[in-house]
Amino acid sequence: MKSYTCKVLFLICTICTITVKLNAQTPTDGKIIAKVIDAQSNETIPFASAILINRKTKAVVKGAQTDVNGNLILSGLPKGVFTFKVSYVGYQTMVRDSVAITDTHKEVNFGSIKMKPAKGTALNEVKVTAQKSTMQLGIDKKVFAVDQSLVSEGGSASDLLQNVPSVQSDIDGNISLRGSTGVKVLIDGRPSVIAGGNVAQILQSIPASSIESVELITNPSAKYDAEGQSGIINIVLKKNKKLGLNGSVALTAGNRDNYNANTSLSFQNSKINVYGNYSYRYGNRIGGGYSNITYVDNPLGIAQANQSTRGTSTDKGHNVKAGIDYNIAAKSLISLSGGFNLRDNDRNENLGINQYNKLGNPISLSNRNNINNGSGGSYDLNLDFVQKFKKPKEELTFNFGYSEGNNDNDQRYSTNIYNIGGTPVNTLADVQLNTGNGINSSYNIQTDYTLPVGAAGKIEAGYRSQIRLAENNTFSQNYNNLTDEYDVNFALTNDFNSKDQVHALYLNYQNQVKNFGYQIGLRAEDATLDTKLGVYNKSGQLDFVNGKIHYERLYPSVFLTQKFKQEQQLQLSYTRRVNRPRGWDTNPFLDVSDPLIWRQGNPNLRPEDVHSYELGYSKFWPKVTFTSSVYIRQTNDVIQRVRTEADANGVTIVTPRNLTRQVSSGLELITRYDVIKAWNFTGNVNLYQQSIKGVPAFGIVESSGFSWNANLTNNFILPYNITLQVKGDYRSKEVMAQGRRNAMYAVDAGAKYDFKDKKSSLSLNVRDVFNTRAWSMTSYGPNSTTDFRRYMQGTMGSLTYSYRFGQTDFKAKRTKKNDQQEMRPDEESF
Repeated sequence: MKSYTCKVLFLICTICTITVKLNAQTPTDGKIIAKVIDAQSNETIPFASAILINRKTKAVVKGAQTDVNGNLILSGLPKGVFTFKVSYVGYQTMVRDSVAITDTHKEVNFGSIKMKPAKGTALNEVKVTAQKSTMQLGIDKKVFAVDQSLVSEGGSASDLLQNVPSVQSDIDGNISLRGSTGVKVLIDGRPSVIAGGNVAQILQSIPASSIESVELITNPSAKYDAEGQSGIINIVLKKNKKLGLNGSVALTAGNRDNYNANTSLSFQNSKINVYGNYSYRYGNRIGGGYSNITYVDNPLGIAQANQSTRGTSTDKGHNVKAGIDYNIAAKSLISLSGGFNLRDNDRNENLGINQYNKLGNPISLSNRNNINNGSGGSYDLNLDFVQKFKKPKEELTFNFGYSEGNNDNDQRYSTNIYNIGGTPVNTLADVQLNTGNGINSSYNIQTDYTLPVGAAGKIEAGYRSQIRLAENNTFSQNYNNLTDEYDVNFALTNDFNSKDQVHALYLNYQNQVKNFGYQIGLRAEDATLDTKLGVYNKSGQLDFVNGKIHYERLYPSVFLTQKFKQEQQLQLSYTRRVNRPRGWDTNPFLDVSDPLIWRQGNPNLRPEDVHSYELGYSKFWPKVTFTSSVYIRQTNDVIQRVRTEADANGVTIVTPRNLTRQVSSGLELITRYDVIKAWNFTGNVNLYQQSIKGVPAFGIVESSGFSWNANLTNNFILPYNITLQVKGDYRSKEVMAQGRRNAMYAVDAGAKYDFKDKKSSLSLNVRDVFNTRAWSMTSYGPNSTTDFRRYMQGTMGSLTYSYRFGQTDFKAKRTKKNDQQEMRPDEESF
């Protein structure tokens, strides 16, 4: 642990040294003023990034971001001739050359800079490039542009999220944020019903090439759904933003028969925007590992059980997204969009299970084969309406969404015991068949209203209703060797339905007094989870048991922001949140796919109550963007998976339980540094302490521990139109309620060549270059200890060819080129 601490302290000292050196620069009194707005809607764009580059030396002189009202000021500028650039996620960078600051012209006022989503021509001196700012900071979220992530080309959404600062994923694709699970994952701002809402399977079915950006909302305001213990991750899929007719095609091939294909076509003019995307993913993963269990005082004399696993998993998925936006009036927009997903997931595992006594002699030696064939499909439809008013920034929006999906699984577990007590045997295989079917549907109704107040204030209010329905049933059979038939296994045959509904109202008020901004919000939610489970009694009759969890809560949020000189900002925030148990968390029926560790839901789970405090500091220099956060999160009724005492056969059951309280506190540092013109890197370090209060009833003692994780992504611009990306990540060991997760690290790399036609490119990447990405942990139960290790996929390489076509036919009106210093504030200069 001392070595880890030294590494972290060294990184912090390095950042502080850079800070001192950059602050030592002597400013002058030159100034650039502008207001950044959307070219189509004329709405202001907050937190857009701007840089000023010395035309002679190519060095970055100054950097800044627009405020909440789109205003931009770069002050303390030296004399000289510069290139000025403004960028924002989802827009193309706008560039102005030959910006001169002299003794007689110290202030340059660009007026309104109109960010254009298309490759067009406004004036001769205006250039539009495809380069985007990779990180944007908002009042309550961070936005990372990931559509150009080289190391995730050809992978899935799960692979891509591993490259986003603050985000980690485990072997099963489960997501954590700042080291904490319970994160809410949304697709285009809404929950997905793919695979019954199983986040891990959702992320595996979405190709990375179909994602434009990832939004991290670590402390969401009252405007957002209150769900998510550690925050919200919103995955934004690509949507047309270009005028004219445009399209693209991308094809990927990788080792172990991994393939991706993605294509899009769109058309947009001043009245209509039509777009469609299709992607296909065929992914093969090879996995394995072991579970070594040590027992204490087992009635049958079992002292050790060693389980080795080898397996393959094949994912096949089709994703379609299409939509149309129509401007029915100057300030009225109606949109209709839909998506379709069709997927197959086939898994095949071979398990060797050996049990020994205290002397190391075999008690039982066996082999088991698990086959799971899964399939499913889903679709979603959304109707959106936006109405703007004469008053700038006054807006009313409405959304109605419906989605439905099915999820089917056919499982076959075949176990053969070939040695009992050291004596070879030749018994017939024990065969079990499980057939599972699930149907999920979701309704979303939402309306939001924004009213500007004064020069910088605004009021936001809205209503939202979400209703999610799930019907799941499992039919289980055991093979009878005597009758040569299958008998119904009533203990595992079940029927489980749930209805999860949340109705919410919220009110936000935001204002700014000089350099001090504040936002105060309150969200009221009424939440109900109704469950209905059907179990078979001894007579073979199906009995139903109804469950209900209902609660009403208020969720306040407060954000206080103070801006200082030299592009510095300090923000303090508090929010209350909730982590609701899902239907599968409350399903009490056993999952016996692992013969030694069974999993079971808990119908009596209560929602987690989360209180989150965060203090953030950000600073911008010409070559460095730096943001940091100190956070404390207290979770009451925290949900953890608890191991029960192993039975005589060595089987342990893992069940989610409500513990008393967990407190997580930490420091997060994120920085982007443009070292030279051809090299920049983004680094992230998260140091945190977790403490869990003991629960004697579950055999859990109070525990606490320090942990940290870090990642570093380097981008290089090489000669001959080649770009290179190298990314490394590290996760230290972490304390859990009943054990610890061990440390792990990995390195990914990618390179891209852009052809001279500027329309096509060729990319090569390798994920997990040194084959080190493996998950391991040690768990402690009342009478057993388990050492667990799993790996999945190993080193993966893929080659991607991309081609873009189309052009913008709608060009802005040309005007006479004016002297840079004499432009009026309201002139369309970009």
